[in-house]
Amino acid sequence: MEQTCYLRHIAYDSVIFGFSGDKLKILITKYHNTGLFALPGGFVRMDENLNDAVRRGLKERTGLDNIYLEQFYTFGDVARFKPEVMKTILEANNFSTLNYEWMLDRFISIAYYALINYKDVVPTPDVLSDSCDWYSMDDLPPLMLDHSEIVKKALQNLRDNLERRLVGMNLLNPLFTMNELQRVYEAILGEKLHRGAFQRKILSMGILKRHDKQYTGAANKAPFLYSFELSNGAKLEIR
Repeated sequence: MEQTCYLRHIAYDSVIFGFSGDKLKILITKYHNTGLFALPGGFVRMDENLNDAVRRGLKERTGLDNIYLEQFYTFGDVARFKPEVMKTILEANNFSTLNYEWMLDRFISIAYYALINYKDVVPTPDVLSDSCDWYSMDDLPPLMLDHSEIVKKALQNLRDNLERRLVGMNLLNPLFTMNELQRVYEAILGEKLHRGAFQRKILSMGILKRHDKQYTGAANKAPFLYSFELSNGAKLEIR
């Protein structure tokens, strides 16, 4: 990671949300020999668009291309400048701080959240990390720098935009039951929802297409399958 290849003072951090069927989870990396946990992030190459850099980093961590991404905030407080943290990471990985002195500078981080299907991901650590694993939102390890604040901001943004973003389209399979969709909303909002009220509200929005029933047991208990109507303005791209 030679400095001449990357923009100075600009980084990105990604809050990668996945849904395991009952819990909302995010991907967290653990840096080698440091005990430090962090969000997946990276730097922008000199000849690279910012959005392309984020997509590149997410593909390296998840193996996926078609990811819903939303840029939601820029973190630039002076308090996040702690060069000793990056120095610890570099030294733990036998990188000379003289050769990578640019990484000890103050960085402004542009934050994104991603919505992906939990089952499709093969978490892959980067060269500085021992692991890249899923953690439940209610059981996160202590995160370095201001990464906990980034997670909180991402979750709040996701909650504030639930009805406008059709978040389930990437957190669920293409076809899903109403019960599965409700569990996604409950995991994001952190609260139980009344089944009847939820179904009436979702169906009234005109964003779902109903398909044949899912027969897995008794015919009278088979739930209908649904998919999102992309024609209503939903997009799978960075905004």
